[in-house]
Amino acid sequence: MSQARTGPIVGVLAGAGIVVSLMQTLVVPLIPDLPKLLHTTAANASWAITATLLAGAVATPVLGRLGDMYGKRRILLASLTMLVIGSLICGFSNSLAPMVIGRALQGVGAGVIPLGISIMRDELPPQKLGSSMALMSSSLGIGGAFGLPLSAVIAQNASWHALFWISAALGAVIAAAVFFLVPESPVRSGGRFDVVGAIGLTIGLVALLLTISKGSDWGWGSGTTLGTLAVAVVVLPVWGWWELRTQQPLVDLRTSARRQVLMTNLASVVIGFAMYAMSLVSPQLLQMPTATGYGLGQSMVAAGLWMAPAGLVMMLLSPISAKLSRAKGPKVSLLVGAVIITAGYLSALALMGHAWGVLVFSCLISGGIAFAYAAMPALIMGAVPVSETAAANGLNTLMRSIGTSSSSAVIGVVLAHMTTDFHGHVLPSESGFRTAFMIGAGAAVAAALVTLAIPGVRRAITGGGADAGGAGGVGGQAGSKDGTAQAATAEGATAK
Repeated sequence: MSQARTGPIVGVLAGAGIVVSLMQTLVVPLIPDLPKLLHTTAANASWAITATLLAGAVATPVLGRLGDMYGKRRILLASLTMLVIGSLICGFSNSLAPMVIGRALQGVGAGVIPLGISIMRDELPPQKLGSSMALMSSSLGIGGAFGLPLSAVIAQNASWHALFWISAALGAVIAAAVFFLVPESPVRSGGRFDVVGAIGLTIGLVALLLTISKGSDWGWGSGTTLGTLAVAVVVLPVWGWWELRTQQPLVDLRTSARRQVLMTNLASVVIGFAMYAMSLVSPQLLQMPTATGYGLGQSMVAAGLWMAPAGLVMMLLSPISAKLSRAKGPKVSLLVGAVIITAGYLSALALMGHAWGVLVFSCLISGGIAFAYAAMPALIMGAVPVSETAAANGLNTLMRSIGTSSSSAVIGVVLAHMTTDFHGHVLPSESGFRTAFMIGAGAAVAAALVTLAIPGVRRAITGGGADAGGAGGVGGQAGSKDGTAQAATAEGATAK
């Protein structure tokens, strides 16, 4: 495929990833005002955040499997359509129920990123694949970083509904671009959809993520929290038993248990944890009153602008990460990313007293995330058949979501319990922020240790197939086009 043809495909798919990731920070400026805007309590208003998380976590592996079966572009368009419908519902809502429904539909858009990466594997020439996957994978952080200041400016200068009307317009434009510019992949796995597996995964994931995300509000020892945890503990092993015994599983757990896939997914959990810790702590530190002695006194818009360069850093470093993966292997890129993230959190302990210091350490952490996020799809696709790439990438994205949800819960508990009294208001203390930074550094160190356990991967995946301990074999040949199967065998990711 020519450069003139691949450029629009990469641009449109990366744009889709950025638009989807904007949904994560879209409502951040509204969080303090949501109870009043929706005429409800603060606890109920938080469902506008939780609904997106739950829907995205469940939809991502399901949409990945549907994409492998029925066409990745088709399912990607369906995902974007749900995002647009959800945005319109939110844009016209003034109460809790339609807002939660709309936000859940927006969450379905989370499947766009793994589907986009899989389309790239099927459509792009080997020399373009690494950098394109790196950009697509990093779009999750890029959109999140740019979304905060953008949404803050819109929320302060227009009706809050405008946030959702604009997101609907962006989603519609990207969907049209995908329809006209992105070809449908000919690679299909076929088979029958695993309805039982999808229901089991939905119940187990919702129970697990509700326990993690709402446990602090409900009380960690409450009957509700323990009940949802019990459901997760019972349902997920039963779901795993079913997946191992059905002929056409929603998630191929045998492939997922391969050391390269398993260790990469574990690394994704802790990298996701480390990424979200910065997103939670830095805005609060920037907006804390200066009279506390450690707050930086910035407005929401100013805080967003101080953090926005981090998204630009991710965009600029993604192709560099791809080059490193091509030269030394994606395992090295992931390890470098984890080390940089660790350095960023440790530097935060010295730089947290200045707004420019927050900019420096947030850019450093984001740079490490760019290396890590760019390496993960290459590691995953180097170990699975080409007919299962969307499902495998969907599972990997789910692992990141579990990491970010866990980070929200852990950092939330730390900042809620390590507090100081400021003129009658309870605020997170300086030691609370420092502890959060140390936890983020610890997560990054854990990611580095997990990465060392990944089998040595000599080269980044560059073609339509993979041969990682036999993972790619037949699937790689079936999914190749224009003779790239041989290139993939020669140049693809291989396990030592």
